[in-house]
Amino acid sequence: MTSPESSPSPASPYEELLPGTRRALLHRVALAQSEGRAPSLVAAVAREGRMVWTGSRTCVDGHAPDADTQYRIGSITKTFTAVLVLRLRDEGLLDLSHPLEKHLPGTGVGEVTVAQLLDHTAGLAAETPAPWWERTPGTSRPELSDVLGERPVLHPSGRRHHYSNPGYTLLGSLIEAVRGVSWEEALRREVLEPLGMDRTTAQPVAPHAGGWAVHPWADVMLPEPAMDLGLMAPAGQLWSTAADLCRFAVFLAEGDDTVLSAESVREMRTPSAPPEAGQWDGGYGLGTQLARRRGRSLAGHTGSLPGFVATLWVSVADGVGAVVLANATSGPAAGAVAADLIGIVADAEPRIPEPWRPLPEADQKLLDLTGPWYWGTSAFGLKLVAERGVELYPLRGGGRGSRFAAEPDGTWTGLDGYYAGETLRVVRRPDGSVDHLDLGSFAFTRHPYDPEADVPGGVDEGGWRGSAW
Repeated sequence: MTSPESSPSPASPYEELLPGTRRALLHRVALAQSEGRAPSLVAAVAREGRMVWTGSRTCVDGHAPDADTQYRIGSITKTFTAVLVLRLRDEGLLDLSHPLEKHLPGTGVGEVTVAQLLDHTAGLAAETPAPWWERTPGTSRPELSDVLGERPVLHPSGRRHHYSNPGYTLLGSLIEAVRGVSWEEALRREVLEPLGMDRTTAQPVAPHAGGWAVHPWADVMLPEPAMDLGLMAPAGQLWSTAADLCRFAVFLAEGDDTVLSAESVREMRTPSAPPEAGQWDGGYGLGTQLARRRGRSLAGHTGSLPGFVATLWVSVADGVGAVVLANATSGPAAGAVAADLIGIVADAEPRIPEPWRPLPEADQKLLDLTGPWYWGTSAFGLKLVAERGVELYPLRGGGRGSRFAAEPDGTWTGLDGYYAGETLRVVRRPDGSVDHLDLGSFAFTRHPYDPEADVPGGVDEGGWRGSAW
């Protein structure tokens, strides 16, 4: 396919990456393919809404893959499945707090909820009963009972993060039960087609890479089988390309109202469960892995199946996403490479901030609330932001700050941090003047322990004093 670098959008401040950045990206990809002993490896970078670079390396001269070559993406499939579940939630067809059995009775997993399946806190087993499901046909597990086995629940639900592939089989079956169509059909119609991902499919479509195992002690290879996973498909079936996954990376960063709103995608990227001890440095959201790499917050997913490894990461703060695909069972550290690609671009060509612009209107009543406030002796600033929202932040040292969205009744709701979901309201005196701000029962006053305000517990009548008292 023609690289988007050859036809940049004239409206974009990022018409193409600098030559030094492109060479650094290619060097990282070449190093990953060489040191990881991958038969082939293809990578791509998206920035500010589009793919801006792609590169590859291969062991076969003249047959390098490009951004349109399909690879199997393994558990990145789970993020697509999660998108379908969130769509059902947003349409009011289910609630994430619902027990799975409410919509899919007879599974035998008890009161496990939809949310617990999404973030792997349901306590289900990590894998299916033997034989190894990734190297055997899905027809050997024709029923959910074959996927779950005799002991599907290993831990109390909601108590710990324990990654579960069968859990996403249950989510796929939930989608089919509520939608009335196959998981594959729902995915194609509701996600892939709206996002223009026509090279993402359940079965390989040429051109595609073949999967290989590379001997750990010799430079020789063995072909891996490519099984149709049957009921396990929602956990890892998909084949995709670097170009298509760049489109999905943009979606995970920004949302798309034809598929899932920015708010719901942000919810997917919000930490919901910590990682299992000894696993990646980060956490898990709703169908998304979360990681910290060299001070950056990344969201996306890793994936592997026999013959393939894959990773998709996005750094929302930097506006950069990266995809790495290789056709080797093990060897290339796809997750680390994708994180490095993001770092190369973001460090060499940092995001250009939007121009400062004044608010469209000045509301004097809101302006009167801005400035310093005190919770006890801790100083905070209250700033007016867009759409009549406010931001509360500590002025010195540590402290809890949050952004707040305006509500029709004149209150604000916390968007992040300690006060997420909490209500901020103005408490007024009988004459209409402001007494204090109430935030989850905390009183913020204009002066430290303001004697004129209704401070819980009251203020000593003697006031502030020095050492001679």
